Amino acid sequence: QGQLVESGGGLVQAGGALRLSCAASGGTFSTYPMGWFRQAPGKEREFVAAISGSGGTTKYADSVKGRFTISRDSAKNTVYLQMTSLKPEDTAVYYCAARCGSAVVTRESAYTYWGQGTQVTVSS
Repeated sequence: QGQLVESGGGLVQAGGALRLSCAASGGTFSTYPMGWFRQAPGKEREFVAAISGSGGTTKYADSVKGRFTISRDSAKNTVYLQMTSLKPEDTAVYYCAARCGSAVVTRESAYTYWGQGTQVTVSS
């Protein structure tokens, strides 16, 4: 059974940067599209970014476009989310997810595997 483990969350001041990592194990994750989602207190979980199995295709939510970058290292079975120019509204629990198939999608229900989440808090 596949497993995803996120790391890299923490407390940062507005304008700062963080890099989240998602280590995958127990499955053929190197070929799966993967994504990052986030859930702020009192809100539904929302799409942040996604990347294809090859890394050649990426998608971003409008709210993070130009500030966040998703990438992957298939040799390490790890996906990254580089976050810059962070804002207090980026505060949330960030989840890594993987889906079987080839399409890069933003729909949460399309993802099969989920990590436990990592907290990101941006202070003003």
